[in-house]
Amino acid sequence: MRGVVFDGKRVEVVDDLEVRDPGPGEVQVAISAAGLCHSDLSVVDGTIPFPVPVVLGHEGAGVVEAVGAGVTHVAPGDHVALSTLANCGACAECDRGRPTMCRQAIGRPGQPFVQGGRPVFQFASNSAFAERTVVKAVQAIRIPKDIPLPSAALIGCGVLTGVGAVLNRARVDRGDSVLVIGTGGIGLNVIQGARIAGALRIVAVDANPAKEAVARQFGATHFLTSTEGVEEILPTGADHAFECVGRVELIRQAIDLLDRHGQAVLLGVPPATAQASFLVSSMYLDKSILGCRYGSSRPQRDIAVYAELYRAGRLLLDELVTETYPVEDFEKARADAEAGRVARGVLTF
Repeated sequence: MRGVVFDGKRVEVVDDLEVRDPGPGEVQVAISAAGLCHSDLSVVDGTIPFPVPVVLGHEGAGVVEAVGAGVTHVAPGDHVALSTLANCGACAECDRGRPTMCRQAIGRPGQPFVQGGRPVFQFASNSAFAERTVVKAVQAIRIPKDIPLPSAALIGCGVLTGVGAVLNRARVDRGDSVLVIGTGGIGLNVIQGARIAGALRIVAVDANPAKEAVARQFGATHFLTSTEGVEEILPTGADHAFECVGRVELIRQAIDLLDRHGQAVLLGVPPATAQASFLVSSMYLDKSILGCRYGSSRPQRDIAVYAELYRAGRLLLDELVTETYPVEDFEKARADAEAGRVARGVLTF
């Protein structure tokens, strides 16, 4: 079968990939569509260290082909969106309703794939850039069949991360002010999460002026090409500032532009050794800096909710899919993503 493999030096679309059958508590999914997220590119450029060779992709949707023993919540033929969170469901963090903190789900990559006789790692417990993948049952969330799979694919990362950061981590309230730095796939979902939450002013910042129209479509009330004009719109600062790029100087700007009791939420991923600074004295006005893993989400609940919000016309998904590419055109999709020409490119099988 076809898949996108990174061997540590180059990315290649191969056609001799194999995946094992699902074991107990696992599901095999035929991938229909998978979004190309910057986290995939970060593996390639080394920003996210990961063992190789590895099948990339972590934002996918498809059709269940087979289930392992003990799996009852999905069956062959069901449409599912995949989460990257292979949480165990039994540890203290999962029991507290914090599956993103499950220690069994972090740093333990499996090798369900084989290429040319050698085992191949699975990225983010998912590897959606393959015609078929095997995931834990908890990662496969059934969705209505009337949701187009290229759109549904984006729920599993971009929507869970961006909208989840607003609703679950920051808990934006009605009438709050929100600053969003970076309007890529994650930033746009932060914007629409703020709109859904009832934020009154949503200020989007992106160096590319061509992104203004889509930012406003998703809910931005203001658009700037730098943070220099934010204080004119929000004279006392923002209640919530989301950094969605992953640059330390922008993290500093997000913190500096907070109002009293404001909180900066870090969503962008800088290099693993990056360090950011802030003015300590400013924090004594009850300001907070919040990390956020995967939108502090509970995928089995949240994906179902977001699917219904989409069906009700309140959550935008189709508009996120800027371009679709056959998997063979991965390099073009990668180039478009790196150049910022697409909000989200989607690979199709």
